[in-house]
Amino acid sequence: VDSVIDSLLPYLEPGDIVIDGGNSQYQDSNRRTAELADKGLLFIGTGVSGGEEGALLGPSIMPGGNPEAWPRVKPIFQAIAAKTEDGEPCCDWVGRGGAGHFVKMVHNGIEYGDMQMICETYQLMRDGLGLSNDEMHDVFKRWNEGVLDSYLVEITRDILGYRDENGEATVDRILDTAGQKGTGKWTGIAALEQRQPLTAIAEAVFARGLSALKEERVAAADVLAGPGATFDGDRSAFVDDMEQALYAAKIVSYAQGFQLMRAMSDEQDWDLDYGAVALMWREGCIIRSRFLGNIRDAYASTPALPNLLLDDFFREAIEGAQAAWRRVVATAVRLGIPLPAIGAALAYFDGYRAERRPANLLQAQRDYFGAHTYERVDRPRGEFFHTNWTGRGGATSSSGYNA
Repeated sequence: VDSVIDSLLPYLEPGDIVIDGGNSQYQDSNRRTAELADKGLLFIGTGVSGGEEGALLGPSIMPGGNPEAWPRVKPIFQAIAAKTEDGEPCCDWVGRGGAGHFVKMVHNGIEYGDMQMICETYQLMRDGLGLSNDEMHDVFKRWNEGVLDSYLVEITRDILGYRDENGEATVDRILDTAGQKGTGKWTGIAALEQRQPLTAIAEAVFARGLSALKEERVAAADVLAGPGATFDGDRSAFVDDMEQALYAAKIVSYAQGFQLMRAMSDEQDWDLDYGAVALMWREGCIIRSRFLGNIRDAYASTPALPNLLLDDFFREAIEGAQAAWRRVVATAVRLGIPLPAIGAALAYFDGYRAERRPANLLQAQRDYFGAHTYERVDRPRGEFFHTNWTGRGGATSSSGYNA
C-alpha cells in the first residue's frame, strides 16, 4: 500500500483523496492518515466485506481516516453499499485514523469464530451422531429459518447439499486443512494488547493452526487413543440442543468482539457508534445475520452498554440456551470430539458471570515468586501489599504495572 501511495504522490494535488479498500492493519492506516494529512491529502482506510457476492450486489463498507474526506465520498460509498430491508445503506463513517480498518479486522475475527463454531457442530453431527451430508443439509436448512438465520449457516446448508459431476459430496473431497490470511491473528494480537478476553475467536484461529498439522494428526491418530464412547441418546433432541449451543456461543463471540472495539475506541478516542457498526454488518457482509438488528437495538437503548450479555434480549437468549449448551459441551467431551470455540465461549460466560474468580490465588503466586504485590478485598482499590511468604524475601517488592 505504501508503495502504491508513493507512486501516486507525484500526480496528486492538495485536497485529493486516497482510498485504501484492502485489509490493512489499523496501525498503518493511523500512520497513513497522518502522513498524507501532512502533505495536504485526505486518506480513507476502508474496510470492505462481502466476497464475490458483495462485489456484485453491494458490500458492507466501513470507512475511517480523515473525516474531511467523508462528505465527498459518502454519496458514492452509500450508493454502492448493500442495503438493509428498510433501505438503509450498510455504510457509515466509523472514525478517525485506522478506525475503519480496525472494525473490519474485528469483523473478520468474528467471522473466524462463526465459521469455527459451525464446523464444530458439523463434526459433532458427523462423527458423534453419524448424520449423513443430506441429513446435515436439512439441519442447517432448518436452522437458517430460525434464530441462526445468517449467511454462513446458509452457505453451509448449500455446501452440504452440493454434489460434483459424479454425484459425490464435494465437501468430503476437500482436505481438512484450513488456510488463513492473517486478520484473525491480528484480532487476537489486538485483544492481547488490550487485555481483552477474546477467547472464542482466539480458539478459532488456533483451530486453523491445528488443522494445518495434517501429517502429525494422521500419525497421532494411530497412537493416541480417545474415550471410545458412542452417542446413545435422542439424536433429534440433541440436534435441537446443538442449535441452542451454537446460538449462545455465537452471542458470546460477538460480545467479545464488541468489547474489543470498545477498549480500542476508548484508547484511540474514536467514539465508535456500535449500533451503527451492527447496522453496517446487517447485509452485504460475511457475518450478516438476523441478530445484528438486536445488537443495534441494544446499543440504541444503552449506548454505554459494557457487554452485550447484559442486554435484556441477549441475557434472556443465553438463559434460554444455557442448559442445552452445557449438554452439548459435556456430550462432546464424553465422545472425545473437540469444541474449542463453543467450549471457550461457555467458559467465558461462566467466568464473566462469576463474582469471585481464583485470581486471588494467582496473584498470591505472583507475589510469592516475584514480589509482584496484590490488592486486598478489605482495602480500597489501588493499595498494594506484599507478603514475605518464605521469611527470606524481605520487604522489597516489584512495581505494580500491568502489561
